[in-house]
Amino acid sequence: MRFPVLARIAVSSVLTSLLLSQPAWGWGNDGHMMINRLAAQFLPTDVPAFLRDKNALDTMQYLGPEPDRWRNRAEAELVAEQAPDHFIDMEWAAYGEVPCTAPTPGCVNGKMYPRKRYDFIRALAAAQPAFNAANPTLKVQLTPEQIGMQPWETEEIWQKLKVDFREYRKLVAAKGDTKPVELAILYDAGWLGHYVADGSQPLHTTIEYNGWQASVPNPNHYTTEHRIHSQFESAFVSANIKPDDVAPLVAAGKPQVFPDEWLAYLDYLNHTNSLVEKTYQLEKAGGFTGAGTPEAKAFTESCLAAGAIELRDMIYSAWVHSADPVEEFHGAQ
Repeated sequence: MRFPVLARIAVSSVLTSLLLSQPAWGWGNDGHMMINRLAAQFLPTDVPAFLRDKNALDTMQYLGPEPDRWRNRAEAELVAEQAPDHFIDMEWAAYGEVPCTAPTPGCVNGKMYPRKRYDFIRALAAAQPAFNAANPTLKVQLTPEQIGMQPWETEEIWQKLKVDFREYRKLVAAKGDTKPVELAILYDAGWLGHYVADGSQPLHTTIEYNGWQASVPNPNHYTTEHRIHSQFESAFVSANIKPDDVAPLVAAGKPQVFPDEWLAYLDYLNHTNSLVEKTYQLEKAGGFTGAGTPEAKAFTESCLAAGAIELRDMIYSAWVHSADPVEEFHGAQ
């Protein structure tokens, strides 16, 4: 490895920044396991049976918190690499939009998010002067570590899941052994579930992720203490929300196949982001303290259900679209 001392200093710096700037857990273990299991439980019956049996439900549940297990300080490089995948600060991510023209899907007012991770990163870097001019008192770097990469990580895992479904179809047609690819599919689906679940937590979509920022006007006097994030997603959920509370909400949502999973997921994130202020309003009213309030409980259940529904439909969409024609890769030609 070249420049080992500088590399260690750089990793340490990034790790420290990430640990300070973002909370360590998304929904907490209970919320993540609940979302994953409910998504699998309510998959439609036309997906392969191995995705709906007891082993699948247990595996999906276990894998719900898996990416959070990668966030221990002992694995510093792993933390630095994947911490941005858990969140997206929608207020600043807009600087990474690129020009587009109608009727391009997803083009709104001549702007859209690029679908490819590195195109977004380059767009953020190019927008830094404009950001600095608009926010002269803020010392924010438009980097993946600061802004988050949540939708890009989700899309990439979804595509991996679709590929494995495609391989499963091939093996079924060839009467081959499907057990190895079934294992890969369950892992991909469980892995995907973590990030989709993060996307249903309003505080994973905003700069106001753990107390109202001092740089942002706060006329309603929302909390500025750094505790709302874990109080809402971990302590309150673990103490007050059970799978049976959320299951009827998931069951009520009819499964759907997304024509364009990327645009569907961005719509989902935008809806989640619209709930940020409501989260702070509930906290201010004591909604997440102890047993909380009926309104806060119903709000939290709806967020968890939204995550399970989105995950179920993304898995279902990956299965259906795995049958689409594809130009196979056969190596360099």
